[in-house]
Amino acid sequence: MKVKWGISFLFIISILAFLTYRNYNNRVYDWDMPGYLGSMFTTEFPDLPDKVRELTYSSIKKEAPAEQYNNLIGIKPSAITRQYFAKNTQSFTEQLPYFQIKIGYILVITLFYKLGLSPPMSVLFIGLISYFISGLLIFYILKILFPEKYILTVLLTAGIMLMPTITFMSGESTPDMLIFLFILIFAIGLIKKWRQWSMFLLLVVMTFIRPDYITFALTYLGAIFLFDYFTEKKIRVALMLQGIVIFSMYLFIMKFYNYPGWVDLFYDSFIERRPIISAKTAHVSLSTYLQVIYSKIIVFKKVTLSVLIMTGAIFWMSKEAWVRMVSVLFLVNVYIKFFFFPQSADLRLFFPFIFPLFIMILYVVSRKYNNIKLSEIV
Repeated sequence: MKVKWGISFLFIISILAFLTYRNYNNRVYDWDMPGYLGSMFTTEFPDLPDKVRELTYSSIKKEAPAEQYNNLIGIKPSAITRQYFAKNTQSFTEQLPYFQIKIGYILVITLFYKLGLSPPMSVLFIGLISYFISGLLIFYILKILFPEKYILTVLLTAGIMLMPTITFMSGESTPDMLIFLFILIFAIGLIKKWRQWSMFLLLVVMTFIRPDYITFALTYLGAIFLFDYFTEKKIRVALMLQGIVIFSMYLFIMKFYNYPGWVDLFYDSFIERRPIISAKTAHVSLSTYLQVIYSKIIVFKKVTLSVLIMTGAIFWMSKEAWVRMVSVLFLVNVYIKFFFFPQSADLRLFFPFIFPLFIMILYVVSRKYNNIKLSEIV
C-alpha cells in the first residue's frame, strides 16, 4: 500500500506541476495588482509617493500584455477612476490603505521581490505556489479520510484542482489563494487534533493576511466556547483571551494604516468608486444597503442552494454534534462575508468557506471506511 501511495503522490505532483504551469500562462495583471505593489513600494519609499506610483505602473507595463495593461490604466472614457489611479498620485495614495491592511500578504510579496522576482511576478507567484501547495494539502486530507482509496484520492484531487474558481484564484493578484491554503491547513488541524493554541496561531496568521477574516476567527472561537460550555459545562477563559488578542490586533492594523472603514469600502465597491477619496464623503443609508443586498442576493442563489444542500446532507448523514457545529460555522461565515461585502458574482471571496463543507461531507462518507469520529480526533 505504501508503494501505491508513493506512486500516487508522484503522479499528483506531476499533475499539479502541469496545472500550475498552465495557470502561469493564463496569469492576469488585474485591478488589485497596483494596490499591492504600491503598498510594497510605500514601505521602501515612504516619503516619495510620486515615485511609488511611477514604479508601480512602470513595473507592470514591462510585463503585462498591452491589452491587460490598457484595461488596468483605463483607456476607455468611462474608466475615469482607473485613469486617476494611474496618473494622480493623491488618488493612488489614498486608495492604498484598502490594500496595506493585508500585512501578511504584503510581506510575502516583499519576500519574493527581495529574492529576485520582478514586482508583478512577486504578486502572481504567491497565487501560483499557493495553488500547488493547496493541491498537496487536499491530497493529504483525502488520504486521511480514505486511507485505502489511493485512486479515488488522486482523481478527486485532480478534479478539485481543475475547478474554475480555484484555477481563477491562482492567477489573480489577490490573497485569496493564500488564504485558501491556510483554510486547508486549518481543516487538517481539526482532523489531526491540533491543540487549541496551534489553531489560534493559524487564526492569527489568517487575520494578518486578510483582516476581514476577523469574523471567521471570532465565530470559530465563539463556537468552540459555546460547544464546550453546553457539552461539558466548561468555561474556557483561554478562548476569551485569544479572541481579545485577535480583535486587538485587528484594531491596531486598522488604526495604523488609517483604514477608511467599512462604510467607505461598501460605498466605493457598490455605489460609486471615488477617484479621490478625500474629495467626497461616503454615506450608506440603511435603504441603500438593503437595495444592494437585495440585488446581489438574487445572483447569490446558486451559492445559497449549494451550501444549503451540503449542510443538509451533512446533518442527514451525521448525528455527531461536533460535525454539525463545524458545518454550521462555515455556513454562517459564507453569509457573514456576504452581508459585509455582497460581491455575489465573485465566488473567490466565499470559496474558502464553501469548500470546507465539501470536506465535511467527505468526512461523513469516510466514516464507512474509517469508523472514526471527528469529535474524537479534534
